[in-house]
Amino acid sequence: MQLEISVLSKPGGRSANEDACGFWSSPTTCFCVVSDGAGGHRGGDVASKLVVQHVLAMFKQIGDSSEAAIKVALKSANSAIIAEQQRSSELSDMRATVVVLAVDTARRVAAWGHLGDSRLYCFRQRRVIVQTRDHSVAQNMVDAGYLQQAEIRALPKRNALMGALGEEDGVEPLIETGFAVNAGDTFLLCTDGLWEYIEEAMMERLLKASNTMEEWLKVLESEVLAQGRAAQDNYSALVISCSDADEVTLMRPSEVAREEY
Repeated sequence: MQLEISVLSKPGGRSANEDACGFWSSPTTCFCVVSDGAGGHRGGDVASKLVVQHVLAMFKQIGDSSEAAIKVALKSANSAIIAEQQRSSELSDMRATVVVLAVDTARRVAAWGHLGDSRLYCFRQRRVIVQTRDHSVAQNMVDAGYLQQAEIRALPKRNALMGALGEEDGVEPLIETGFAVNAGDTFLLCTDGLWEYIEEAMMERLLKASNTMEEWLKVLESEVLAQGRAAQDNYSALVISCSDADEVTLMRPSEVAREEY
């Protein structure tokens, strides 16, 4: 199975980009991670980069896409943030969301985990078949029947989180394993700075109209810029396209390298 990977990460209307993303691949596996940091001066960008660094380092060490591997990788990232919080009072409030994807290209199965409101989508035949559930106040309101899923984007406190990395006894990440990957499937990992401005139906329409994943990312960004505001949040996305072949193709490796470490 061939994986084509494209990456987008921009500061939006902010002075600094507190998102980070990266990936690592072996002959039989590929690991991807996107993180959105928060927490005062320098805190956000430090937290998100720690997440990417430690998640990928742990995946390299373990080398498989099991639930246990994802748990260990996320625990390593959480411990790294807490250690840095304790080292510097300026960083004591920093937190980070995370979404990770592990694809076993030999067995054609995927697993993922997330915490916070950075999301994973899977598109099959250009339609959304998987969407992760946010760890947020807004999502809890949806689950309780007080809010419709489509109304989350308009909620004034939409970004109030129930869990994130950087907490000693926080909410447990949600992990899914054993997902059978088909040729033609497309995964999108993104921060809220992207999905906030693009509804799922629009994602599908833009994907259907795009000839390549690179083109799709460009039109997604155009939509974010058209719908956004002057001081809009950072926005990041990592797209993984699956097809029948035997290698990983890195569509924009230079951009990933800057975000990875």
